[in-house]
Amino acid sequence: MNAPATSERLARLRLARTDRIGPVTFRELLARCGSAVAAREALPQLSRRAGTPLTPAAEAVARLEVEAGEALGASLLVLGDAGFPPRLARIDPPPPVLWALGRPDLLSAHASVALVGARIASAGGQRISRGLAMGLGEAGVVVVSGMARGIDAAAHEGALPTGTVAVLGGGIDDVYPPEHAGLYHRIAEGGCILSESPVGARAQARDFPRRNRLIAGLSQAVVVVEAELRSGSLITARLAAEQGREVFAVPGSPLDPRSRGVNDLLRQGAHVCEVVEDILRELRPDSAFDEPGGPFAGAAPGPVDDALLERVAALLSPTPTPRDELARAVGAPIGAVSAALLELALAGRAELLPGGLVSL
Repeated sequence: MNAPATSERLARLRLARTDRIGPVTFRELLARCGSAVAAREALPQLSRRAGTPLTPAAEAVARLEVEAGEALGASLLVLGDAGFPPRLARIDPPPPVLWALGRPDLLSAHASVALVGARIASAGGQRISRGLAMGLGEAGVVVVSGMARGIDAAAHEGALPTGTVAVLGGGIDDVYPPEHAGLYHRIAEGGCILSESPVGARAQARDFPRRNRLIAGLSQAVVVVEAELRSGSLITARLAAEQGREVFAVPGSPLDPRSRGVNDLLRQGAHVCEVVEDILRELRPDSAFDEPGGPFAGAAPGPVDDALLERVAALLSPTPTPRDELARAVGAPIGAVSAALLELALAGRAELLPGGLVSL
């Protein structure tokens, strides 16, 4: 994929910041229109079935975000840029835009492993996390985590001398928790801070699953040190498994609630992790992952038949359904059904999901 021109990069940022356009819809728009510039111009027409046609985020707003990021010393990474993290370019769907502060080269390291776990971690769990991070770093592996309290912070501390990546839920300048301000600045100086959110955004609960998706996507393996049964770390582990990554868990005492999540992962088939060598011998080369797709190649958007659109809409339900099943059900080509689904998504009448699924 050739690096996007300046106008295309700005158009992609504007689309990414537009209401109701998530990573899947972003990808579908570029696939249909061929470029973000074309998608930006076609968006009002494509979303005409909404009560109010969508318009892209204002150019002035996008330029202000770019200026704010550059003032911090951060780099805007747009899907298609040479420096865009190759592992993230291969996940389904890839994030449209990212902000990176510090050393963006760490995002393309030949080996990277995520260490995640409980925020209210035991002293022993923090010691294990720090020790694993140090060992991985000494083996040339970049350690990825989420800069949360507990296991995450210990992982970053252990890997600071060799290279660590902190993925944030808020903007690139959102230091959370506040007591990690010192850790944040040390990572920014010697490691890398990464965010998918707009500069200046403060993290909300809905942002952390997106953050966890990036943590998993950046890594060849995810290691969970401590986690209760209802834990964001288990979401990261699930996303890693869905993305074809290896999942490890450090066994814990059945008497400690923080061990229930990791022990359950082991029952589900996660690798046992007791020492760094357990991780290193299971790491696969990047060639084992799916290759990124080719350039976006679309045609000028044409009208979708109203009858087809309504027939497709009538088949949708809260249960995710593959779009090829919808195409068979309505007896229409998959391309026509995909176009109808894109318009329904832009109108807020459908949700496009990873893996070619769609739901209400």
